[in-house]
Amino acid sequence: QVQLVESGGGLVQAGGSLRLSCAASGLSFYNYNMGWFRQTPGKDREFVAAIMGSGGSALYADSVKGRFTGSRDNARNTMFLQMNSLKPEDTAVYYCAASRFGARMPEYYDYWGQGTQVTVSS
Repeated sequence: QVQLVESGGGLVQAGGSLRLSCAASGLSFYNYNMGWFRQTPGKDREFVAAIMGSGGSALYADSVKGRFTGSRDNARNTMFLQMNSLKPEDTAVYYCAASRFGARMPEYYDYWGQGTQVTVSS
């Protein structure tokens, strides 16, 4: 079955950096668009970034553009999110997800990881 496993979350001070990873198995990774979303208690899941399966182009939410960089390694079935200049408002559970056709909308994603907590202290 399909599994997505995030890692790399943790506690960091404002201005610091973290690198999240998402290891995928059970799917043809290069055929899927891969997304990062985040969620805080009481709020809807929010789009962060998406890296397209074909060509590897990336989309970003305005709130992270210029600070976060998404990438993928199709040979290793792994996706990454490099997060720099972190702010307290970036604190959330970060999820990776896989979609054949989706990009920004979570409802178009078919598979989800369990999430990893990112906490940014001020």
